[in-house]
Amino acid sequence: MGPIVVDIAGYELTQEDKEILAHPLTGGLILFSRNYHDHAQLHALIKAIRQAAGKPLLIAVDHEGGRVQRFRENFSAIPAMGKIADYYENDKSAAAIFAKSCGWLLAAELLAFDIDLSFAPVLDLERGSQVIGDRSFHRDSEWVIPLASGLCNGMHDAGMKTTGKHFPGHGSVFADSHIDLPVDLRSLHDIKQTDLLPFAELIKQSHLDAIMPAHVIYENIDPQAAGFSQYWLQKILKTELGFKGSIFSDDLSMHGASVAGNYLERALQARWAGCDLLLACNDRKAVETLLDGFDNNLATPQEHLLHHTRFTLAELQMTDKWQQVSKSIEQFNCQFM
Repeated sequence: MGPIVVDIAGYELTQEDKEILAHPLTGGLILFSRNYHDHAQLHALIKAIRQAAGKPLLIAVDHEGGRVQRFRENFSAIPAMGKIADYYENDKSAAAIFAKSCGWLLAAELLAFDIDLSFAPVLDLERGSQVIGDRSFHRDSEWVIPLASGLCNGMHDAGMKTTGKHFPGHGSVFADSHIDLPVDLRSLHDIKQTDLLPFAELIKQSHLDAIMPAHVIYENIDPQAAGFSQYWLQKILKTELGFKGSIFSDDLSMHGASVAGNYLERALQARWAGCDLLLACNDRKAVETLLDGFDNNLATPQEHLLHHTRFTLAELQMTDKWQQVSKSIEQFNCQFM
């Protein structure tokens, strides 16, 4: 697989889209709300994407639940993860079981459309970030760990791999890295005692197949944002925490990535730091820059992230499990309407 994960603009593929998907450096595609109209259209689009690529291609989407769920109409409404602890209050066990149901349902419905991956779970602690908020399970790692573990177990049961984000923790900086360059001034000791705990524990439990680092600079630790830092990705993530899975860059078009230079420089820096797959979204000219600037023989062995399930949505919805889980989540959502 190539290292570049691209996007498309609409409901159907253009000729340019087809050429980019077939390029040897293209290893994946991320879908957005703009790519979904209804079930029939999504089925046709995914089929066309697979045909145009003509090779193993990772198809991914941000489908966490709450305000970050790209497909809504005629998909189950997955609740924001931050609502789960609120509902179950002091019962972590019940909360973790419900989180597992959420993980299974969100993954199973995407897999029914031949989508490989939802970028989840969010492991950030909820400590004031405007972009994280209730995407986080909780402000306390003692809640985040069991609930995120439950979500991962559910996703794995459905047949989908998991991606923990945003390493080493985006929850304690207010700025949104999509439009700003967040800087975290805490010490390494403080981060290890808080934000890193969910990542460390879920890696230890083998719950995470991939990691996505934050476009955040931890100024008192390393001058590079985490996704461009060998210190964070090699020394801390791989060596100290023992992570052996895949590393995605966050979107290289985000303002938080600008610290690493122009688009090609960002991509090269992310690869140097340890990112296996590079998200290049919402900027087609930048994608073309990467396809022209990288060695066409550059490959990354990430096929383990591809799914191997074979069922349709109709078949899924006929199962007792889907009917039971979707009903329980619908009842949960009624509490927050």
